[in-house]
Amino acid sequence: MSSADPGHRDDEEAPLAGDDEDTGAQVAPIVRLEEVAVTTGEEEEDAILDLKAKLYRFDKDGNQWKERGAGTVKFLKHKNSGKVRLVMRQSKTLKICANHLVLPKMTVQEHAGNEKSCVWHATDFADGELKEELFCIRFASIENNKLFMEKFQEVAESQSPEEESKEATEAAGLLDKLSVGEKSEAEAPAAAKKSDAIKEESPAEEKAEEKAPAAKEEKKDDQE
Repeated sequence: MSSADPGHRDDEEAPLAGDDEDTGAQVAPIVRLEEVAVTTGEEEEDAILDLKAKLYRFDKDGNQWKERGAGTVKFLKHKNSGKVRLVMRQSKTLKICANHLVLPKMTVQEHAGNEKSCVWHATDFADGELKEELFCIRFASIENNKLFMEKFQEVAESQSPEEESKEATEAAGLLDKLSVGEKSEAEAPAAAKKSDAIKEESPAEEKAEEKAPAAKEEKKDDQE
């Protein structure tokens, strides 16, 4: 009996010995994932500055600074138009914290009491709509802050003010067209009233024209 027990145990343990063996079986995946091309919208632009920082925006309602995100801030120059925009994304989620053009009228200045930070105003589009924002950005070193400010001013001064004036002229022309259109609509009722008045006077003129030949005939009879 005792001699049979070890053999019996060996039989039970035999299948376990084959667990590490490669059976050669291949299991096809239930769902096949295709490669998807991911675009960032920066394919037609060149980065002229790339720094890590933390961004804040000023909350007017709460009268305080609120953190916008920590990540990488870039100046991106378009290959065709030459326009430069500032873009910052959060480091983990890649969510856009700031996205606006750098225009000639923009200025940046050091934040009072902190040599590692600077502030500027911009019309931002990070949330999908244009908003006037006051930004504050903080860097890990004074050198990076100075580099950012110098590049910011350099880009702003390099942008042609003619483009900005051209856009303003086109907008003014559009407003002028709209005002002319509104004026024409306002003058239309007055013109219609004048036309109606002319029409009302016309029957009297017709009667006068009818009387005129009769008067000429009476005058002719008197002369005879």
